[in-house]
Amino acid sequence: MIGAALAALFREGDVVEVRALADRFTHSGYFDDLSRLAAAAAALDADPEVRGIYVTLNEVKPALLARRANRVKMRLTRSDPTTADADIVRRRWLPIDLDPVRPSGVSSTEEEHAAALRKADEIALWLSERGFPAPIRADSGNGAHLLYRVDLENDDGGLVRGVLATLDALFSDEHVTVDTANFNPARIWKLYGTCSRKGDHTPERPHRRARLLSVPGEVETVPVDLLGQIAALLPKDAPAPPSKGIDLAAWLSEHGIPVRSRKPWQGGTLFVLDDCPFSTAHRDGAFAIQFPSGAVYAGCHHASCGGGVQRWPEMRARHEKKKEEVPPPPPPPPSPDPAARERAMEILARGDPLAFLLDTFNREHVGDRTVAECLAISVASQSVENTNGLHVAISGNSGKGKSHACTAMLALLPETARLTGTVSNKALYYHDSLQPGTVLLFDDVSLSDDLQEVLKSATANFREPIEHRTVTADRKLQVCRIPERCVWWLAKVEDPGDDQVMNRMLTVWIDDSREQDERVLAHMKEAEAVGPSLGEDEDVLTARALWEAVREEVLPVRIPFARAIHFSAAQNRRNPGMLFDLIKCRARLFFLQRERDGEGRVLASPEDFAAAARLYGSLNGTAGGQETKLTKNEAAALETVAAMGWAEFTVKMLQEALGLSYHQTRRILHGYMSRGETYSGLLEKCPAVSYVDATVLDEGEGYAVRRRQHIFSFDPERYRRWARGAAVWIDGGGDRDDGPGGGDPCSIAAGFQQHCNTDREDRKAGKRLRSDSNSTDRETRLSLSTKVQQITNTHTPVGSGAGVGGCGCDPRNAANDPGISDARAENLDQAPISPPVGDGACCNVLKRAGKIGPVLQESLPGVLDHREFARVSTALGRCTGCGEGRAVFRSADGRVRLCEGCYGRLVRAWNAGEGVG
Repeated sequence: MIGAALAALFREGDVVEVRALADRFTHSGYFDDLSRLAAAAAALDADPEVRGIYVTLNEVKPALLARRANRVKMRLTRSDPTTADADIVRRRWLPIDLDPVRPSGVSSTEEEHAAALRKADEIALWLSERGFPAPIRADSGNGAHLLYRVDLENDDGGLVRGVLATLDALFSDEHVTVDTANFNPARIWKLYGTCSRKGDHTPERPHRRARLLSVPGEVETVPVDLLGQIAALLPKDAPAPPSKGIDLAAWLSEHGIPVRSRKPWQGGTLFVLDDCPFSTAHRDGAFAIQFPSGAVYAGCHHASCGGGVQRWPEMRARHEKKKEEVPPPPPPPPSPDPAARERAMEILARGDPLAFLLDTFNREHVGDRTVAECLAISVASQSVENTNGLHVAISGNSGKGKSHACTAMLALLPETARLTGTVSNKALYYHDSLQPGTVLLFDDVSLSDDLQEVLKSATANFREPIEHRTVTADRKLQVCRIPERCVWWLAKVEDPGDDQVMNRMLTVWIDDSREQDERVLAHMKEAEAVGPSLGEDEDVLTARALWEAVREEVLPVRIPFARAIHFSAAQNRRNPGMLFDLIKCRARLFFLQRERDGEGRVLASPEDFAAAARLYGSLNGTAGGQETKLTKNEAAALETVAAMGWAEFTVKMLQEALGLSYHQTRRILHGYMSRGETYSGLLEKCPAVSYVDATVLDEGEGYAVRRRQHIFSFDPERYRRWARGAAVWIDGGGDRDDGPGGGDPCSIAAGFQQHCNTDREDRKAGKRLRSDSNSTDRETRLSLSTKVQQITNTHTPVGSGAGVGGCGCDPRNAANDPGISDARAENLDQAPISPPVGDGACCNVLKRAGKIGPVLQESLPGVLDHREFARVSTALGRCTGCGEGRAVFRSADGRVRLCEGCYGRLVRAWNAGEGVG
């Protein structure tokens, strides 16, 4: 280890001083033979009295070798010189030492040691973003080191000192500090491979050996101009003081700007801010300085914020109010238009308020009906007394309408119910205009650890304000609050991250299929052809008035038949609570059409259960990953593997089946890191997937090549058991007879069939109330084009969900059961919500449109449904599709046989049609 360290730091023939420090003595020698230096250092390291062994980093004058040539003199006297600053020819290294804060003379604890290593990674990442090459990373035994190659004169004009001072100001905190004393040329440095012995060796504070962590293949030199940029980030000279004295600490506290730390700076005080006041794209990097003269300097080290330029005037103007201007009182919330209020009350009393909201939403945003329903129900949760609130996380590929869906629904809310723009996590506590019952949208914002903690608190204590206690600059307690009943919408390309956060939210997928792309394009063309409307849209005003009426009162809701609701699985204890909340929130939205009990509580009806169960089922299958927390691409990958019948597969095999890039497919399986956050993949989410790191043999003519390969295994039975837990149903009971009774699921289906059919007939007949009776039916029906399902070979019991197939109405039994019809419709108005009752037809069946024709056409994807095929081990003969390959898949009716290649074409085309990727 010592030899490797010397080879990384020095060139052969360089003169290097080695210096060992003991309690009472110093030992020193000069070497131009690195092998002899390594041997001498190892001998010194064996002495338990030696506390640390060091070397000079920078280029030493060759003449100093004659002091103690390739030997160590023990116990130097005062007449024995060591290397001084004047003895350095050139600076070769920029040394950055991260030292944990602890009592002097002792080793660091494991926590302190790990904190220093993390801080080194943080600084290395920050410098790399500014163009610095990769450094040598090392463990000093108690802290962390970064070494950057430089080429500077002995007198560098304070460049190294300025870089270290900047890093200290921006990154030192109460746990780890940047040592600013390492700027002098003759500074000695810990020799890696030797032991650091500070104080006694104890279990809590052990002695450790310094070691190299990583050395780049080619150590590049940092350009001088980059060093100058870092050194110049903080001002050397104070600006002109303001005409009127400002106490910066008091000013920051008065204007609600949280301070992460404060430290002395050039006789004044430097404040490191907790959030950047100049940008929402990042949190760290902002600072403010008050010099002894009273002058103030503020800036941010991020290049997008000017890279440290003076921004105090802008910061002051943004937060400060002129005293001579008396701020006007906030305007009262606008009272709804009387006509809009009348239409809204009519819809609440006799119409379908949820359908009206979704229809109005769909005039602005095409499709994504399930997404819109989740957003609307989450707003309704603010007006239910006995709920923990419903919050929504929307995931999907970039550019597919997540943000647009959220803003389209926000536009239907009163202004007092929504927070426009973006805010940082801590700024929420200081936001004066934040009112109880506000909708908070975080659009493509990476959830920091702090923000995730805020979100956990907000969802766990929905009915109470969230308090944040902090200390002002004068050490006085300050209590800030986020008000109660705020709901959170997260719209992000990737999963927001923390599983505890996701467990608290409705997880829904945006529709990114090709069919949806075509619908959106057609909608855009139509909008451009018609042109913008003049004035406020009548239905939008009605929607706002409707929400105003709902939000006037927070009401308790009771589910009389709650005891009769059953779940096929309840491992995640939050999901049953979410179903109950879905029922209560829908009943609250229909509160003028629901009965009340003797204590004034709204009573949920079977219709509320049916609608909530249908939405719950969508979130557990075709439109979201509520139970499994899968993304849409992950669900498609699992179904593809199950459909292909693979017991083992590679990334390349799955890539070809999905039609994605190798990188995308690997991320689906393994997960990835992004901005310091870890996103898990299928290996962690699904117990049916595992892998081994194997060595495979590629044989050619006259040669054989061994190579490593990740081989994934798939257990279909475990997958079915894992994926089936989402069914909900009612078997009768409750504390009163107002729900469908009886323990027979088929009789339960009959109880809901009448409601569903009546509802569908009302919609077909145009009986739903509209704000414009003369307009055409504007309803944009729930599209079933998103057919990616993570649950294969399942049936759906009454209400929603998935279970093991096998009952009489399982779609796989359709050929033997005439009571089960194909649902070839493209929307819920045309497809039956429940199957016909009788002969065991007790489940919702929504089969994918399409029929196997008598003759196999050239284009397989348009004719066949790959989910109707099964892999068999018996000999089937030639493939019906290509007529050449050996058939291994057979259709349910036995009329079509496909080889691996043709079946793969079916799967790839289906994935492409569903917008996978």
